[in-house]
Amino acid sequence: MADAKPSSSHATLYTSDRPALTAHLLLLGLSLAPLVVNVPTNFNIIATAALAVFAGSWRSVKPAPPTESMTKKDAMRFPIVGSCVLFGLFLLFKFVPKWLVNALLSLYLGGIAIFVLTSAVMPYVLDFFPEVIRHREIELPHVKIPYVFDNSDGSMRPTVPELILAAISFGFCGWYYAKKHWFANNMLGLAFCLEGIEHLSLGSVQVGTILLVGLFFYDIFWVFCTPVMVSVAKNFDGPIKLLFPRAGMLENGKRPFAMLGLGDIVIPGIFVALILRYDVQRNFRSKYFRSAFCGYVAGLVATIVVMNVFQAAQPALLYIVPGVLGAVLGHAWLAREFRAVFNFSEAAPEQEAKEGAENAAAGEQEGKAAKPEESKKTQ
Repeated sequence: MADAKPSSSHATLYTSDRPALTAHLLLLGLSLAPLVVNVPTNFNIIATAALAVFAGSWRSVKPAPPTESMTKKDAMRFPIVGSCVLFGLFLLFKFVPKWLVNALLSLYLGGIAIFVLTSAVMPYVLDFFPEVIRHREIELPHVKIPYVFDNSDGSMRPTVPELILAAISFGFCGWYYAKKHWFANNMLGLAFCLEGIEHLSLGSVQVGTILLVGLFFYDIFWVFCTPVMVSVAKNFDGPIKLLFPRAGMLENGKRPFAMLGLGDIVIPGIFVALILRYDVQRNFRSKYFRSAFCGYVAGLVATIVVMNVFQAAQPALLYIVPGVLGAVLGHAWLAREFRAVFNFSEAAPEQEAKEGAENAAAGEQEGKAAKPEESKKTQ
């Protein structure tokens, strides 16, 4: 694993953040460019998503393994839960005024975005604060806002830099909520992507494979078989998607945009990040991260090509999932390391023990349920 940098320089960063910092700067420049020049839309989509996955993956490299990770049961349930949420949003937009749904959801996501944006920026600006206030904590009022903020026990004690950045983030989110400018939308969306890829842990390649395969079919069903996914994406005016300006103007004077859902970045991104941490553990004796990242880019390119050829919305995971899984597992097969890669797990011992206990408990319950049936047969 990467070693921590000395406390005198970038105390909150790790050596892995050097490539991440470069990717962040490129990502910021690419996001600002359409404000002054016309950037080819297809290039913008591919480059932005690729840089977000690259930066988020490097941010995920920590000195210690994650304390909590997704389990196989979680991965199996994810497409079902996602389907329920997606269909619920579809019904909301169908039976509730669109402006009301968007106002409430944007307000809720905007509140969360304050914390997400602060967390995303903090590691790169902390050292610019004076040493005397860098780690000074402030006690917050003991209040609770259901589903948004809970400090009833007084455990939240932010530092002065965190409060200053939170105030700036609050102003930025307020601007987004008032104007709904595409640039503000993309900044918040990218912050969600970077934080998601950094902090969400699959725990193992097997769990990641289950999740990606499940969402592969989820994306195909909701895009090709129903109008639900496209309808929600078009009606939901919030930072759940990135907007890419197209050249030209519509007849009503509004600028047209191409869209890319955050899920098409975060879901494959957390798997690519897992593969990067596998390479880091092996001190880069293996190069599976390159395969995973190139597979992601290839899948994204295929999505754009098919979308332009058929002039219709495409389920991006239909192309990204085979690209990522095929590149990683194919590379492992050719390198004769398939079993080592497929069985890789970084779950903390406590997490593995918890899963083992759950599986043992489930086995005992099945055994107890089977005994009465056997006794009935003997009678």
